Amino acid sequence: MLTGPALPTPSFLADVPRYVFLTGKGGVGKTSIACASAIALAAAGRSVLLVSTDPASNVGQVFGLSIGNTITPVPAVPGLSALEINPDQASAAYRERIVGPVRGILPEVEVALIEEQLSGACTTEIASFNEFTALLTDEGSTAGFDHIIFDTAPTGHTIRLLQLPSSWTDFLDDGVGDASCLGPLAGLDRQRTVYAQAVAALADPARTRLVLVTRAQRAAVAEVARTYGELAALGMERQHLVINAVMPRPAPGDALADAVFAREQAALEDLPAALAGLPRDVLELKGQNMVGLEALEGLFAADTGSEVPAPVRAALPSGAVALDSLVDELAAQGHGLILTMGKGGVGKTTVAAALAVALADRGLPVHLTTTDPAAHLAQTLDGSVPNLEVSRIDPVVETERYRQGVLARKGAALDEAGRASLEEDLRSPCTEEIAVFQAFSKVVNEGKRRFVVVDTAPTGHTLLLLDATGSYHRDIVRQMGTGAGNLTTPMMRLQDPDHTKVVVVTLPEATPVLEAAELAADLERAGISPWAWLVNTSLAAAETSDPLLARRAASEVGQIARVVESEADRCAIVPLLAVEPVGAPALRALVASGSLEPVGT
Repeated sequence: MLTGPALPTPSFLADVPRYVFLTGKGGVGKTSIACASAIALAAAGRSVLLVSTDPASNVGQVFGLSIGNTITPVPAVPGLSALEINPDQASAAYRERIVGPVRGILPEVEVALIEEQLSGACTTEIASFNEFTALLTDEGSTAGFDHIIFDTAPTGHTIRLLQLPSSWTDFLDDGVGDASCLGPLAGLDRQRTVYAQAVAALADPARTRLVLVTRAQRAAVAEVARTYGELAALGMERQHLVINAVMPRPAPGDALADAVFAREQAALEDLPAALAGLPRDVLELKGQNMVGLEALEGLFAADTGSEVPAPVRAALPSGAVALDSLVDELAAQGHGLILTMGKGGVGKTTVAAALAVALADRGLPVHLTTTDPAAHLAQTLDGSVPNLEVSRIDPVVETERYRQGVLARKGAALDEAGRASLEEDLRSPCTEEIAVFQAFSKVVNEGKRRFVVVDTAPTGHTLLLLDATGSYHRDIVRQMGTGAGNLTTPMMRLQDPDHTKVVVVTLPEATPVLEAAELAADLERAGISPWAWLVNTSLAAAETSDPLLARRAASEVGQIARVVESEADRCAIVPLLAVEPVGAPALRALVASGSLEPVGT
């Protein structure tokens, strides 16, 4: 039962309107902040509904009760109720609403194609928003609540899709969508008025507060800046910024703690101008995971955890290996395609570069292809490492080339409303994935004679990229007919374990590990088995005597054990380093740093 003095509250909860949406990439702490916000408002005497769509959070476990897709009072926190929306279940139910009526009418192959078109991230987004609308517009079910807090928010692309002026169903019936994100909209046309009301509520600062959540890290800040720009362009400029899990000033003497503190402070001082002008809360890093009422009550307060003896390394599960062990195994093959895959911000580009440099240093010919938007790999590696060629796929250039091609082919015969729909469809993250794949597929076959190392675009939509390769594969086989027996398509290369090695990159935290597991399952669905996992920037594998970092290191062990014991055939761990791995010498140090001596848990 929640008792005691009033809980500290951040500025984004001051004069807070009825609706609060938190947005940010996976793993930055949105659900923890949403839970702590709900607890703080309930402690202040408000009636609060907490809505979670994060399958990694298990809000019910946090509060010690079963919740699910039903508004459920939380006895431990008077005034608080919770509701869990499972995005996968919402997507499946939404998909069936569209597909169900045509089963038994259309040929099975066409039904299967429709289901595939409705299996991407855009369907998940729209299905989740479909669940939100009842809470934003149906006063009957939520009339008793002063505040409703959502631990996620629709992207700008989803909102723009919902605002399209044309008839979604007419556009789809004309068959101009290709690899389209407009398919999911077929189930919404009859509810256009309801969705307009929901979008209006989201855009009204008197009714809704949008809270951007990030970490003091370059990749996370860049992503939340893009989110701010997208929402601001839709008139949603009244946003708040929360920078979560920032390292407090450490006691002198620990090189890693000093480096982490300095990096994060530099990120705070160098915020993009648009973010720097927003109302801001900075929350300190906590030593424990945010699980349980006591931990959540302390999220907005300074860390007061007692100092604990700090081992040089936390106990790692047996079976984890160092990165150089993976390099040795890859080098023995002599050639092949290596893909680093994972959600945005986990370090795919750095890992790809480290593997490429290490293989080149062993005298093997390597082509590193990067989608790194900063292009720092091409600048720091090209020409500086013998046996290594570096090229860059520019997602912006490739996407624009793809967009213009589709607009020229499909847009000429459309009216103004139809062209607006097509143009918005082509602003989707799916479009970038397809465009990047077209450029990337040109180097797939090079793996027959040398190593080709590719990092994927950091949008997190790798399943859609794989869907694109699968469609390409099917189209070629269909076009070639019976003569396709000896044809090797890019998808077939990706599915060949002797040619392609997929390294799934993640972080030692609950949400990134869950997201990586979902990616691995999607790879398996596409006939591609991950070759290895890599747990990046691990404190448990690092050397630190700082008490706070040591407690964080201990909290990582359970997630690393899950990967080693349940997810991966082989798993490498890369420690968090004091020096950021930029440039060939630092990348070599990254590979050499992982000389682990794991002990059993």
